[in-house]
Amino acid sequence: MGELHDAHDPGVLCMLRRFTGIPCPGCGSTTVFIEAGHGHWSAALAANPVTVVAAVGLLIAPLGPGRWWWGLSPRHRNVLIGAAAVISWTWQLHRLGISRP
Repeated sequence: MGELHDAHDPGVLCMLRRFTGIPCPGCGSTTVFIEAGHGHWSAALAANPVTVVAAVGLLIAPLGPGRWWWGLSPRHRNVLIGAAAVISWTWQLHRLGISRP
């Protein structure tokens, strides 16, 4: 696997991953923005697809789609947030090779 961080990146910022080696659902989010800033869209998507989807959602929310989110009940919003966290965490465990035997 190639280098996960930019040459000038400070390294692992996630305290959970730094001290336990286990990534959190948000791991890779800094890398997403570093890679996107360099125009490396596929690397950004590979770092944390959930962060990419959330960022795009936040960017387009003021254009109208944000009404959909606030139209959901709090319970449904919590279910979607929980599902996104599980998907993101599963992705991080796979990406970093922790889920492999």
